[in-house]
Amino acid sequence: MTRVVFMGTPEFAVPSLEALLDGGWDIAAVCTQPDRPSGRGHRLTACPVKEAALRHGLEVLQFERIRRQEGLDALRALRADLFVTAAFGQILSQKILDIPPMGTVNVHASLLPRYRGAAPIAWCIMEGERETGVTTMLTDRGVDTGDMLLRRRTDILPGETAGELSERLSRLGAALLAETLRRLEAGDCPREKQDEAQASHFPMLDKSHGRIRWTQSALRADCQVRGVTPWPGAWTVLPDGGILKIWKARPVPGAGRPGEVLRADARAGMAVACAEGALELVEVQGPGGRRMPAADYLRGHPLPAGLCLDGEASQ
Repeated sequence: MTRVVFMGTPEFAVPSLEALLDGGWDIAAVCTQPDRPSGRGHRLTACPVKEAALRHGLEVLQFERIRRQEGLDALRALRADLFVTAAFGQILSQKILDIPPMGTVNVHASLLPRYRGAAPIAWCIMEGERETGVTTMLTDRGVDTGDMLLRRRTDILPGETAGELSERLSRLGAALLAETLRRLEAGDCPREKQDEAQASHFPMLDKSHGRIRWTQSALRADCQVRGVTPWPGAWTVLPDGGILKIWKARPVPGAGRPGEVLRADARAGMAVACAEGALELVEVQGPGGRRMPAADYLRGHPLPAGLCLDGEASQ
């Protein structure tokens, strides 16, 4: 049985790790990002992959920079046949890629060569795609540029957020990973170079990507909200300069100046004008408050119709 080192960090990677366990592969060790401060108390917290690995009694290795000599030495000592990565969060050097004789297989959450980069699920939704999928690939020194192995497609469901889609793709990717490894072992796994003419690359997400652009259509604003949910989260600026987080929204008919509050009523809810149509805010979170239906928020924080959201605010 192939001896594998698994590298992953967030919840997306956990089903892939469990697929290796269920398939009986020999997991030499699991590499994850170091524990990070989390929550109001800033306590050091293990990532989901580390928690899953410890539950199964697997050896866990954590390196701030796996490319450094200590990481290189540790990986060589494991004498693995194959490395597997899934949302690991660090770029592997050529020296690391040269270690396993079977190479390094990555589980990428898009239909390559489109949507390369660290946040393919979010960007796919924000760009208004109706279909996405998962690709297994052989990692090279580029960013998601290696040869493709297997791909699986799936529709993006109406109203689906990046968090919800990530959960579905994580399961699809896990099954695809197991099939990929079986076919690599059997020697019949296809291998296809990526068409650079079809490639697209998108940046990592930060808070600024969640600021709603009311100058776009309501359909695109809805895509933006879904694409940044749950992280970094959608938001707009209230007339007093406070930040209103938007957890759930939907496009509705309406017309006005972009950002204009068309209605803000505890019964009728809240709608804001976009360049085309309007966006109804379904669930929101005010400054220092909790997530709640927009109607409940308006009972304690009335907003007159006609006001404009998103004035100048600090990022």
